[in-house]
Amino acid sequence: MPDRALSTPLDDSFERYLQDKGKGRGGGGGNYRRNAARELERFAEWAAGDRGADDWTGIADDVGREPTFDDLDERVFREYARHLGGDRGLKQNTVQTYYRYISAWCGWCVNEGYLEAHYAQRASAMAPLPEDDGRKPGDQQAWTSEQRHALTRHVDERARDAVEAYTTLPEDTDPLDKQRARYAALKATRDRALVFVLAYTAVRVGELLRDPNDPRRRGVRWEDLSLDDGSMDVYRKKQQWDAASLPDPVISPLRSYRQLMDPPTERWPVFPTFDQRTLAELVREELAERGERPEAITKRRAEYARDLLLALDVDIRPPSITTDGARSILQRLSEAAEIDIDHPKHDYLAPHGGRRGMGEVLVRAFGYTVAARYLDNSEEMVRERYSHIEAGELGDVATEALEEIDSVPQ
Repeated sequence: MPDRALSTPLDDSFERYLQDKGKGRGGGGGNYRRNAARELERFAEWAAGDRGADDWTGIADDVGREPTFDDLDERVFREYARHLGGDRGLKQNTVQTYYRYISAWCGWCVNEGYLEAHYAQRASAMAPLPEDDGRKPGDQQAWTSEQRHALTRHVDERARDAVEAYTTLPEDTDPLDKQRARYAALKATRDRALVFVLAYTAVRVGELLRDPNDPRRRGVRWEDLSLDDGSMDVYRKKQQWDAASLPDPVISPLRSYRQLMDPPTERWPVFPTFDQRTLAELVREELAERGERPEAITKRRAEYARDLLLALDVDIRPPSITTDGARSILQRLSEAAEIDIDHPKHDYLAPHGGRRGMGEVLVRAFGYTVAARYLDNSEEMVRERYSHIEAGELGDVATEALEEIDSVPQ
């Protein structure tokens, strides 16, 4: 590692990191950037000795010297974890959240050459962090109605704009430019369809997409969907195939996406990966197996703006995106939509939050029995997971009873 990187003051890296994580022109906006900037400033102050116990002088060997990357190791992050978890009145899951901002910056510094190792993720560094306190609101995220509407509205606008840009191109548009526009429209409509399915079907993300560790979970294919009937066959958590409902809000995004994709066979995944490296390797290997020589393969690929479009034309079936891929997509979309998220574990709308949010809607509207059927869970489990709803309802009953009794003349 260059000595220059080691001697760099910590805060010299902050602006570049925040630009990479921010949104808008120059990476200057976004909730994540704002929160990360706040925590990085606190970390820098602590590292310089401006925060902590009265006898704390910072991490630099020479008192008063500005801390540099050469001063960082896992012991520093261990001390900071201990500092966060000290007697400051912070909840356990809040301490975890604050530390994750610093840990993410540390990982970025490794990739950028400032550090040689991700010290913040080492077990000894994280050991002082408290466990989450187990309180219900912090267990799992649930998309609120406002968040669901904001995200679906955002992806719908993106998809409409991308499709319009593609379908209104002049006839004399360069073929590669036309392919690029189609690819952008495909990606936007795929993202829209994925968000709507996660937001309204309450299907588990592991039932919808590919799990690399379970060959039975290869991701839903077009042959598994019946848009006319409003149903989708998925491999359930209980280790068997079952039909899941596709409510009305999901049908139109799926139809539009399918029409644009025009999959060569029904066995194509509904949500294929768009990862260029994966698709490039797949296309080269499949065309070679079909007898094409390397020179011909290179020439064929050069005729397409993206390997996905070539795969569609010659029916080279790509894999479905993985559950981790869905999380990355939702993280990107949540940031782009600038959705306000206040959760101790997630700074984006996580896939399981869509399912939890629909559970909230169904329990409040139709009760636990109907919700359990839609969520493919036992009523007992649904009652346990959404016990806060029943507690609130019982509280209303108690309030009403007290008001009635208190109003009776004595």
